Amino acid sequence: MATILIPLPRRDFDPSEVAVSWRVLRDDGHDVVFATPEGRPAQADKLMLDGIGLDPWGWLPGLKRLRLVGSLLRANRDGRNAHAAMLRDPAFQASRRWDALDASAFDGLLLPGGHRARGMREYLESPVLQALVAAFFATDKPVAAICHGVLLAARSRSIDGSSVLHGRRTTALTWALEKKAWTTARFTRFWDPHYYRTYRETPDQPAGYMSVQQEVTRALAAPTDFLDVPHDAPDYRRKTNGLVRDSERDASPAFVVRDGNYLSARWPGDAHRFAREFSAMFVRH
Repeated sequence: MATILIPLPRRDFDPSEVAVSWRVLRDDGHDVVFATPEGRPAQADKLMLDGIGLDPWGWLPGLKRLRLVGSLLRANRDGRNAHAAMLRDPAFQASRRWDALDASAFDGLLLPGGHRARGMREYLESPVLQALVAAFFATDKPVAAICHGVLLAARSRSIDGSSVLHGRRTTALTWALEKKAWTTARFTRFWDPHYYRTYRETPDQPAGYMSVQQEVTRALAAPTDFLDVPHDAPDYRRKTNGLVRDSERDASPAFVVRDGNYLSARWPGDAHRFAREFSAMFVRH
């Protein structure tokens, strides 16, 4: 089986995208190696684990544990259970340093996401990680990216200076999903209304210009290379409403895109299918 690298920020990664992927890959017999900036175990976005602080009363000590919106937006039980198990994994506790990584030591690369700016920007803007991603693409080793992980790939440059995604088809966190979460948080988390926006537009930029979808699309050879769920797809509403997530037994809400040895997905609701399809790429690779 394969040895797969999952680089993480020091904090604020999405627990479902990381832990569900880890569990699927591990259960299929792959070795998973984690890496962080300083070689210490990463910390997930706490709000995505407990949901405390995603409701309008989330800032009140006596009421914050009463969760309504928070229960819907946080990681579901599958994601939380997988995260709890991952924390006990010796490989997770023995994370390596970003600057000590060599693409030749691994068979594949998985780039998870997360949206909270304080932790994710270091990951998305890292020249070390961007060079590492480019090295994997240069050798055509399997690479999988989900949500904001696709943004890291889009910012990684080939030897000719173009994005490693230039000429490939991909999906990522769509503006429709990102905008829906942002709009919700502006009401329910009014003291921190931009929690769901890693990057925000300046006054001279149109709405959505700094969204994941639009930045990724600008890195592609053609706008049509960014793919979203076709309107005539089976289960279209379940795939696009941002409320239904896939599971071990039900892949119908998920949407992924494969282009050669590159696999992409949109958000935590795609994580099970995303990880299963990535795992299967090594069987045939």
